[in-house]
Amino acid sequence: MNIFESNWGKTISFFTVFVVALAAVFYYLENSEIDEIPRMDLNAMEENFRQKNRTCFILGASGETGKALLKKIVERNIFSNITLIGRRQLTFEDKAYENLVQKVVDFEKLDEYAEAFQGHDVGYCCLGTTKAKAGAEGFVRVDHDYVLKSAELAKAGGCKHFHLESSKGADKTSSFLYLKTKGQVEAEIEDLGFERFSIYRPAVLLVDREESRPAEWVARKFLCAFSSVFPTMSIPITAVARAMVVNTLKDGEQKVEILENKAIYNLGEIGDKE
Repeated sequence: MNIFESNWGKTISFFTVFVVALAAVFYYLENSEIDEIPRMDLNAMEENFRQKNRTCFILGASGETGKALLKKIVERNIFSNITLIGRRQLTFEDKAYENLVQKVVDFEKLDEYAEAFQGHDVGYCCLGTTKAKAGAEGFVRVDHDYVLKSAELAKAGGCKHFHLESSKGADKTSSFLYLKTKGQVEAEIEDLGFERFSIYRPAVLLVDREESRPAEWVARKFLCAFSSVFPTMSIPITAVARAMVVNTLKDGEQKVEILENKAIYNLGEIGDKE
C-alpha cells in the first residue's frame, strides 16, 4: 500500500511539473505573437455587408468546422444566398436552413461541375481528412487536389474572397506529409491571385463529439482548460467559425493574410460578443 502511494505521489508530482513546463512553453509562444486586435462595431459591419448583397459557398459543410461556420453565417444573415457544395445532400430540421442551395458534386470530376462554383463573391473551404481515415494518398487527394481544384473553379467563377482552413505549422518544405500538404496547397492557391485570400491556421481543434473514447474526453477537457489562457495551444471549433465570419466582415489589409491560432482566437472572441 505504501509502495502504491509512493508511486502515485511520484506520478502526480511528475504530471504537475510537466503541466507547469508545458504552460511555460506556451506562455512564451503566446507572448511572441501579435496581440493587438482593433475595436470593431460588428452590428454596423454586418449591416454594411448586407447592403452589398453578396453570396457565398461553403465546401465541407458536413464537417465539424463547416457545420459551425454554416450555423454562424445563417444566424448572422449576412449573405443574400448561401450555397453548400459537397458530395451529398445534407438535411436540416431548422427552418432557418430552408433557403440554402445545395450542389452535389463528384470531387473526382470537379471540372464537370464548374457551374456550382460560379457567381459567388465569397468562398469558404473547410475540406479535409486524415491519413488515418483515408490513407496517405487519400489524404493528399482531399486536402490538396480537391481543395486546389475547388479554388481554381471558384476563381474562374468570379469568387473574390477565398477562405481556407489550413493548420498550425503548415509549411510546404516540411518533412511531415500533413504539414507539407497544407503548406503546398496554401502556396498554390495564393498563386491563383484572388482579390483576397485568408488562410486560417488553427492549432488543436476542440469539439464535443456525441461519442468519444475516455482518453479523448480527458485530453479535450485538459486542452479546453488551457485554451482561454494559452490560445496558441488549442482552439474551439466555434471560435474558428466566428473568426471566419468576423474576418469576412472586416476590410482586408493585405491581399494574402495568414491568421495563426492566437489571431483566430482573438477574432473569435470579438465574434462572441453580441
